[in-house]
Amino acid sequence: MIHELKWHAADLAKVYQDLSTSEKGLSEPEAEKRLLQFGANALPEQPPPTWWMILLRQFLSPLIYILLIAAVISAFTGDMRDAAFIIGVLMLNATVGGYQEWKAEKSSQALRKLLRIHASVQRGDDVKEIPAERVVPGDIVWLESGNRVPADLRLVWDRGLKIDESLLTGESLPVSKNPRWIGDRDAPQADQLNMAFAGSIVAHGRAKGVVVATGTSTAVGQLALDVSRATGGKPPLLERMERFTNVIAITTLATAAVIGVVGVFLGRYAPTELFLFTVVLAVAAIPEGLPVAMTVALAIATTRMARRGVIVRRLTAVEGLGSCTLVATDKTGTLTVNELTVSEARLATGEAFRVTGEGFAPEGQVVPLATDADTNRLQALVRSAVLCNEADLYQHDGGWHWRGDAVDIALLAFAHKLGTTQAATQAIHPQVNDIPYESERQFAASFNQVDDEVRVFVKGAPERVFGMCQIGLDRSAMEEVAKEMAARGLRVLAVAEGPAEEEIDPTIAPAEPTELTLLGFVGMIDPLRSGVRDAVDTCRRCGVNVSMITGDHSITALAIARDLGLAEDESQVMTGPELADKTPEELARYVQEIRVFARVAPRQKLQIVNAAQASGQFVAVTGDGVNDAPALRAANIGVAMGRSGTDVAREASELVISDDNFATIVAGIEEGRVAYENIRKVIYLLISQGAAELVVMGLAVITGMPLPLLAVQVLWMNLITNGIQDVALAFEPSEGDVLDRKPRSPQEPIFDFLMIERTIVAAAVIGLIGFGTFYWMISNGHTIADARNTLLLMMVLFENFHIGNCRSETKSAFSLSPLRSPILLSGALGAFFVHLAAMHVPFMQALLDTSPVSLTTWVVVIALSFTIVPVIEIDKWLWRRRTAQK
Repeated sequence: MIHELKWHAADLAKVYQDLSTSEKGLSEPEAEKRLLQFGANALPEQPPPTWWMILLRQFLSPLIYILLIAAVISAFTGDMRDAAFIIGVLMLNATVGGYQEWKAEKSSQALRKLLRIHASVQRGDDVKEIPAERVVPGDIVWLESGNRVPADLRLVWDRGLKIDESLLTGESLPVSKNPRWIGDRDAPQADQLNMAFAGSIVAHGRAKGVVVATGTSTAVGQLALDVSRATGGKPPLLERMERFTNVIAITTLATAAVIGVVGVFLGRYAPTELFLFTVVLAVAAIPEGLPVAMTVALAIATTRMARRGVIVRRLTAVEGLGSCTLVATDKTGTLTVNELTVSEARLATGEAFRVTGEGFAPEGQVVPLATDADTNRLQALVRSAVLCNEADLYQHDGGWHWRGDAVDIALLAFAHKLGTTQAATQAIHPQVNDIPYESERQFAASFNQVDDEVRVFVKGAPERVFGMCQIGLDRSAMEEVAKEMAARGLRVLAVAEGPAEEEIDPTIAPAEPTELTLLGFVGMIDPLRSGVRDAVDTCRRCGVNVSMITGDHSITALAIARDLGLAEDESQVMTGPELADKTPEELARYVQEIRVFARVAPRQKLQIVNAAQASGQFVAVTGDGVNDAPALRAANIGVAMGRSGTDVAREASELVISDDNFATIVAGIEEGRVAYENIRKVIYLLISQGAAELVVMGLAVITGMPLPLLAVQVLWMNLITNGIQDVALAFEPSEGDVLDRKPRSPQEPIFDFLMIERTIVAAAVIGLIGFGTFYWMISNGHTIADARNTLLLMMVLFENFHIGNCRSETKSAFSLSPLRSPILLSGALGAFFVHLAAMHVPFMQALLDTSPVSLTTWVVVIALSFTIVPVIEIDKWLWRRRTAQK
């Protein structure tokens, strides 16, 4: 097929021949025929999920399956009240979770696709504008500054063409193209100078090219296919909850079976009664309120993250950032602002100047590094940079706007910081002629009228400009200065000026200048985003490694990495060619140590992510370009940039950073950890309460007592009184030190040793006191209904007190003010008053078999229920003591 040919390695005659086209392009009938043959020039799109698909997705959980089985069993035994309770809570969970995901999907659908643009194509003798979807192989396409390239093109002609390919290759600077260049067949995409790739943007100049690939056959199309084929890594919370649910299911079935065998063995229950008992045990053990509470906890974290600039597209991804152990981030546009900035100027006489500010907006100042610096010579350098310039930088409606090549814009911003404007300078020194920049020339020149003579102003690569300067220049010394600046990751331009050697004819291209005077050097860098250094430091402090993956050159990447504290020397940098020689096993070892991957091809990013996951890491990948999309999809957590990112990248991600700032990720990590902690708190509350109910039921079987609680009473506790409180617990704010802790081990279960210990203690206290109270009442002549009513009240009060213990795994309940979490306080009071109503409202009395109790009973029950607080306080103190000793 034609898209498999190496177009960059063929001469134009061969290209035209293989595409059956010419310099005049295709006729309309032939173009229509090819459109049918090759299909529309569009990226593959997945239709958005329907509302019913989103709703159905909420039921795809093992815990939900267990609850559905419990509902079926309840209905089968004729207990429709229990079945209705369970179905009700499942629908509530699906409604809350479905609504959150539906909102996220609606936002993502508003994003435009990369190829939904127009293109200027030549059909015969006419040039017409058509939708990019109708471009076909063999078409001749015209490009100009600002255009997005509609398809993969083999360039035919250009004038000063530069293309921003950062979204495809990660290269931070626009690439100078050369249609006359013919490369090796194996030349990497970033080095194919005679090609323009779909999705890239023309930064400067004009060009004409022949379409060699469209749609999924383009470079961006192949990446989109990689995205659609990639299997996304599971968020940590989903993996942990699946393991936890399996344990709960096995434990529930095993406990019910054991108690059933004991009951049969002792011969104290009829088979039908024992079956009902087993159903009640299953209802008691399964935390029915967990799906709702977990969904609410994630939804709350979603809202908190949105306030801090992190948009969540999948609820289960909320906690992912908090659990990740490695953030693999793109450089251009993520760590840096993707706007060149002059950061340093060196005069040929030796004076140096530091330039503050970042980005194209001219906000900052020029600071001399010596008190006797010659500012007049600096002004001469700035004048040359402004006159030899094809960009525009202007203020409009209170903001700064720019157009043109990034280097030229950076030079104009530098000039503005010194009070020099392009319009004023050109008005004084009008241009007579120019030599535009071309990659083979490596310089640009402008001939301007200065008083009574024409002078030439030049900027370009230092080694090229040196050759134009007058004899007597200490070239070796100047070369050392340029090399020293380049070694620090700066893009170095030399600036010179001199008299025109002959009369300049505006209609004739001028000769290359000679006998110039070197004015000095300008050093530019794509600066770090504000707050990125602190963000990386915070990641390191909280145990999250950061790796930079970029298509940029290793020198530039290392300079940025040094600023961030990621790397110190070349030994900590791995390039794409070096990576290609590594086996997956070797790469899995290297990703543990290497923190900078430079000159990396898009598919190699995917290899790095896969290797990190194979080494046991939970990986979050950040990026904004199409080249990042496969890695974003494969990562445990994909984090796309919302402002400058492409649609392909955003749709491959679970999270979107709205302000494109890497520093926002730290906020996401914090909120993710708070969400995970709150989910653990909710699980502890529910499991300890369920375990206590099992203790009460189990002791009843062993002693031959009647059912201490009815199934509907257990559901009332688990879904209503406890349900109100566990949802309120999901709103608990951060304890304040989550970023001072290391991430939990990826292998650590959500129900860990601490939670097991704490659950056993709580279940023992609540279960023994609860059963003891029930046993005493039955033994002293109280009716079964009265004993159940009192036990139910006691269990509700135990929940009210125990929720204070659940607010922190390590801190004392008395150190956390109730007013710190008003929602939790309201939830605890609400649960109490709801049950109080159930004891006094007739229809609820009939439903739950409840009734009011005496004042003496209230006092005794409250006193007994409060015992859970000092017992857990002692256990926390012992745990803190053991931890301190370790």
